[in-house]
Amino acid sequence: QVQLVESGGGLVQTGGSLRLSCAASGRTFSIYAMGWFRQAPEKEREFVAAISWSGGSTYYADSVKGRFTISRDNAKNTVNLQMNSLKPEDTAVYYCAAGPWSRFERAHRVDSWGQGTQVTVSS
Repeated sequence: QVQLVESGGGLVQTGGSLRLSCAASGRTFSIYAMGWFRQAPEKEREFVAAISWSGGSTYYADSVKGRFTISRDNAKNTVNLQMNSLKPEDTAVYYCAAGPWSRFERAHRVDSWGQGTQVTVSS
């Protein structure tokens, strides 16, 4: 099992920035990819960004491309999400995830989930 713990959420104004972090523990040798999903009230959980653990390949949802940047630190078993130019539409609970690289954007492919961290963007 892989345990994931998110941090860095908070309240920011439109146009502001936040940096989320996710630390993995447990069977980290089994991690092929890590990334982020988000879920707003009464909305389905949606894919945000992913990064492969070995090669560092990245993939972003169209809604955040150019604004969000995902990165990793393999030595620390940590993945980060730098969020810039935040919009009210970005308000959601953000969940760290780990799973296979293939079709990571599909939530059912995820093996492990973090508990979530709230991001609120005010206008």
